[in-house]
Amino acid sequence: MFTQIDVLVAEYAELERQLADPSVHADAGRARTLGRRYAELGPIVAAYQRWKTVGGDADAARELAAEDGAFAEEAARLENERATLAGRLTELLLPRDPDDDKDVILEVKAGEGGDESALFAGDLLRMYLRFAERQGWKAEVLGAQESDLGGYKDVSVAIKTRGAPTAGEGVWASLKYEGGVHRVQRVPVTESQGRIHTSAAGVLVLPEAAEVEVDVDPNDLRIDVYRSSGPGGQSVNTTDSAVRITHLPTGIVVSCQNEKSQLQNREQALRILRARILAAKQEAADAEASAARRSQVRTVDRSERIRTYNFAENRISDHRVGFKAYNLDQVLDGDLTAVVDACKQADREAELSGGGA
Repeated sequence: MFTQIDVLVAEYAELERQLADPSVHADAGRARTLGRRYAELGPIVAAYQRWKTVGGDADAARELAAEDGAFAEEAARLENERATLAGRLTELLLPRDPDDDKDVILEVKAGEGGDESALFAGDLLRMYLRFAERQGWKAEVLGAQESDLGGYKDVSVAIKTRGAPTAGEGVWASLKYEGGVHRVQRVPVTESQGRIHTSAAGVLVLPEAAEVEVDVDPNDLRIDVYRSSGPGGQSVNTTDSAVRITHLPTGIVVSCQNEKSQLQNREQALRILRARILAAKQEAADAEASAARRSQVRTVDRSERIRTYNFAENRISDHRVGFKAYNLDQVLDGDLTAVVDACKQADREAELSGGGA
């Protein structure tokens, strides 16, 4: 059992040897790659070594129990611990999402429902910003198109960890489950009769792509500049600082107007463009993969409603995993942990049952 881990133990020892060599750290990129892999293998190696130690202790306790019954209880305890460690190792050895260490670009777009949908998009943005704050992450609004009543028709934000994340615990590992249609049921501020309306906003979460991952040829770009505008279309800038970039091979279009400088808006737009191109490539690869290799959470059609926020009942429901709680006010204040954990658990269970293997 777990004989394949011996190869990982050998790799871990070799990584430890290389990282102890000062010359390796002369190449920051290589040192970072080696360090990330070392951190990834650490929990597996530690659990495996503990599993072997406990197994040896259990064997010894069983031998002693044959002569002295007092050791039988200790043998049973060690067997239970070994079984627990085996389950932990099984989870650690599941195929890992290679993007889990990455930062993200999160986009929220108003959908059906007019001004109410835009206000809800603003609520979702604040929820994610508060969640990021609770996690100790950094958030930066890259571009936003506000609505007349103070919400957002469209807003993009970059969310990243401070420093290097623990292996598999980057921003993507938690926020990748947020992509999809979010539905709200409440009395809109524009409703004079007190009737509950249903509207929706869409959330798109993309792992942020480094320049080395997505090489964008400048010849493949059409860049247009125009004057920034605010809610209602009024001009907010007297210079052509807003930027629209069209990636000709894919047809992806990105616009940014938040910054006062055309150069800054261009850089922000390129960050979003790289993330969208990377996501498009990954979706194309996923489409070719067998459905049996994809988890139930990750393969939910993003055009489908994933979650409902019911204000009258203070209820939040995630329809993919059957999660339901009556603390909507706390969730909108950034307390997303229970919802995210439910999605992660469903993902793990799908992998363990063979649905994602």
